[in-house]
Amino acid sequence: MSIYLQLHPVSPQQRYVRQAVEVLRGGGVIVYPTDSCYALGCHIGDKAALARISEIRAVDRHHHFTLVCRDLAEVAKYALVANWQYRLLRASTPGPYTFILKASKETPRRLKHERRGTIGLRVPAHPVTGLLLAEMGEPIMSSTLLLPGEDLPRTDAREIHETLGNRVDMVLDGGNCGLVPTSVIDLSGERATVVRVGRGDVSPFVDSATV
Repeated sequence: MSIYLQLHPVSPQQRYVRQAVEVLRGGGVIVYPTDSCYALGCHIGDKAALARISEIRAVDRHHHFTLVCRDLAEVAKYALVANWQYRLLRASTPGPYTFILKASKETPRRLKHERRGTIGLRVPAHPVTGLLLAEMGEPIMSSTLLLPGEDLPRTDAREIHETLGNRVDMVLDGGNCGLVPTSVIDLSGERATVVRVGRGDVSPFVDSATV
């Protein structure tokens, strides 16, 4: 059975966060809370761990994974960000949004969308995620914890731990994250396009031109 740790949702225990980072750096897969739903995460450079997440989610190589970043400086390292895109990102992060942008050369090829050359990125507003990313010092490769055949994400971390068993290495319990996923905004074209309406308010992105 994987490790289960119950964190304070507002003031997470630093020692537990360090344990999670050790698991990630050691090639493990973790479940962790975000400002929308629970997510599966692994080290950005670990191909085997990414394959484990794909197996848990039952998704193929065309699935759009997300780089969860600490701030916009990390976003700009892995994506090509023009001035108009940066203004939208700055006004909406941290928050419950996933942004699709053209990937930079820093992004591993296997993480890019095969045809479009894009990558999903987000900067969550959650104390556990923020501390985890600060301790990690680099983004976490991530995917929403939505199991095959289920229409809604799981919200009970203990239940997640029991269900997944040894398919993950650690579950960080940060309380109920809710059922509503992020809003997805495509910024890879000439203007913002709302791909999915989720927890984040999408009105700032409607008819956002490149001026």
